[in-house]
Amino acid sequence: MMWYRPTPFVLGDARHAHLQVRGLSAGYGAFLVLRDLRFEVKPGLTVILGPNGAGKTTLIQQLSGALAPDAGRITLDGADITPLSMHERVHRGLARSYQITSIFTRLSALDNVALALQARSGSSLRFWGAARAETQRYEQAAAVLERVGLGARLAQLAGALSHGEQRQLEVGVALATGARLLLLDEPMAGMGPEESERMVALLQGLRAEFTLLLVEHDMDAVFRLADTVSVLVAGRIIASGPPALIRADAEVRRAYLGDELEEGA
Repeated sequence: MMWYRPTPFVLGDARHAHLQVRGLSAGYGAFLVLRDLRFEVKPGLTVILGPNGAGKTTLIQQLSGALAPDAGRITLDGADITPLSMHERVHRGLARSYQITSIFTRLSALDNVALALQARSGSSLRFWGAARAETQRYEQAAAVLERVGLGARLAQLAGALSHGEQRQLEVGVALATGARLLLLDEPMAGMGPEESERMVALLQGLRAEFTLLLVEHDMDAVFRLADTVSVLVAGRIIASGPPALIRADAEVRRAYLGDELEEGA
């Protein structure tokens, strides 16, 4: 593969991205998973915490457009995105990563990002051969990989990357779509200490420019990274605020955090 020189590229400007959820309800049959949910995601990094079964995955599916809500409204920068599909929400600047990586394992890291850039430009994927000849796009893809810490791995097949590197690549693919707001579902799941540290450093570097919403169970990472922590229990947000306030919230301790925070205090 030809070596591509990273070229200056504007990934997005999410500093003004602002997500609001009002009255969101969702369920399966008569069982409600989310109950009249109301919260907002401001520029910076917000973490959703909650026990298993709290509704975190359903919430991410609702926000990304994978599932339609039974009731409620979701707005991005004041525009109602509730009826929009996942594809349409990506074009509005909202992209999602998954608990399990969703990349093209038989393509290189560079090709994975180039495909996302191609989709962003509106080019048909039928013209992949022509896309490969577009040097500027590959230079932009190289710049994205530099940004997520994979500049030295751009020619590596995605399937041969370590688990942590695949998650970094997934963040790069999301950024390449032009995302202004990233939904990250357990970005540190399955990582060892070194990989987790690299992901923490990556997210710390992105938080000043992009709006980030994480679902995460790594308590150490949560309280190091978050500007805002929102705690979801039984389909409702029971508390939301700066990490220090959440640590001290008696209801949060009773409902969820309890001993974990005592041990980490």
